[in-house]
Amino acid sequence: MERLEGITPGRWVRRWLSNRSWFQKSLLVGAILTLLWMSFVPSELERRVVFDTVVLIVGPLALGVTHGRHIGWNINRIAIRNGVLLSLFVLPFYLIGSTLPSIRTYYPMWQTTLAPAEFLPHAVQLFILALAAETYYRGLLCVGVKEIGFKAVFISPIVYMIHHASKPPIEFLLSGPTDVLFGAVDYHSNSILPSVLAHGAGLVLLDYLVLRDPLFDPTPALRYLEWLPVAL
Repeated sequence: MERLEGITPGRWVRRWLSNRSWFQKSLLVGAILTLLWMSFVPSELERRVVFDTVVLIVGPLALGVTHGRHIGWNINRIAIRNGVLLSLFVLPFYLIGSTLPSIRTYYPMWQTTLAPAEFLPHAVQLFILALAAETYYRGLLCVGVKEIGFKAVFISPIVYMIHHASKPPIEFLLSGPTDVLFGAVDYHSNSILPSVLAHGAGLVLLDYLVLRDPLFDPTPALRYLEWLPVAL
């Protein structure tokens, strides 16, 4: 095998990686995983659940285990309390959002009905997707690197917004601030449990609400607001 200054390419890569800090490895693996996700993510829900589990859950967890690091998979009293509070805080946004025409047109992303035998498995799969997303964004790229300080909260918002580019305009606009909020709560909780609870419950609630008649008629101001990102 061809050698580079007496070192095989494979050994050179391993040596280079061994000299990287945990923070650098987290960013490198994070970049690789997001490229894989953006390139190969399937559209069908069942395949998406499997794909996200492998790429966004197993990938980050494997890196953490091999380096003796936890990436937010931690349950404690503060995390449980903050999970309840965060879920209550975002609840009005889901309730209002479910009445907006652009949201009701886009969701549910995967076909389902309110029949329990169909909706309950659908809800479980949505929670798995939320767990996968939070393991990657708030786990690997936030709680997992909290040693750098509170600035860890601001690592993933841009990537998070890019991954929401195809969503309704109002959701795209709010995705960045939402990422910062969830990251800040998880950072102080030393756990991704708060964002998993808020995100998972929110996804299930949103699909449930858009399959029913709107709770109320959104005001004209809200109708205009949902298209503000397009105008900007």
